[in-house]
Amino acid sequence: MVSLDMFSLEGKTILVTGASSGIGRGIAVACSKMGAKVIINGRNKERLEETLSLLSGEDHTIFSGDLTNYEELVSLVSDLPRLEGIVHCAGIGERILCKNVTENDLDRMIGVNFKAPVMLQTEIIKQKKMNKGASIVFVASIAADSPTIGNALYAASKGALIGYANCLQLELAPRQIRVNCISPAMVWTDLILRGGVTEEELRLDEQKYPLKRYGTPDDVAGLAVYLLSDVSVWMTGSNLKITGGAF
Repeated sequence: MVSLDMFSLEGKTILVTGASSGIGRGIAVACSKMGAKVIINGRNKERLEETLSLLSGEDHTIFSGDLTNYEELVSLVSDLPRLEGIVHCAGIGERILCKNVTENDLDRMIGVNFKAPVMLQTEIIKQKKMNKGASIVFVASIAADSPTIGNALYAASKGALIGYANCLQLELAPRQIRVNCISPAMVWTDLILRGGVTEEELRLDEQKYPLKRYGTPDDVAGLAVYLLSDVSVWMTGSNLKITGGAF
């Protein structure tokens, strides 16, 4: 029987990457409100301090570092306590027409959005930093199967992440470790405001959504808490779309 206690994150230590702003910050704040001890990661320590100030409760920790730097990544994992959950949220977005893609563009997008979370998760497994019954959440994107002009590299990086998660869940199932993805549509964050489209254009576009708005970090955070909590204990290998009705 489901009880409200099953939604609690009390006694769980959760690592959230990309927690210096946007969806990552929203997830970190939500986890703290549900009782988790939260470890927040990002490259900008000043902005991580801002996130830390928003967290409820005590004993939260900043682990700043660049996850695309393998030495920093290994050092970060070595200092981690054992985890009951991790949310891979760090990522970048940039619109580049296919005809204009350079090798540097490809390396940057794949490096941040795919290689970094894969190598972080690999190191966490190697160093045995996840407890039995833990939950892993990858923040992907509806872009993986909803193509738009100029979004090929971003869509490909998120599609690769979903494919990786599908295989990872099979390998970790014997330890009852769950692996799921969240694929949002457009969410109001600094990321979309840096995408080369004006806020006015975005405001017009969100009216095309059946629910007449883009998402917010809090919308995604609620779903992340569900996947981290014991109420989703029989859910693994899922890619949950949260889109306001958009396709």
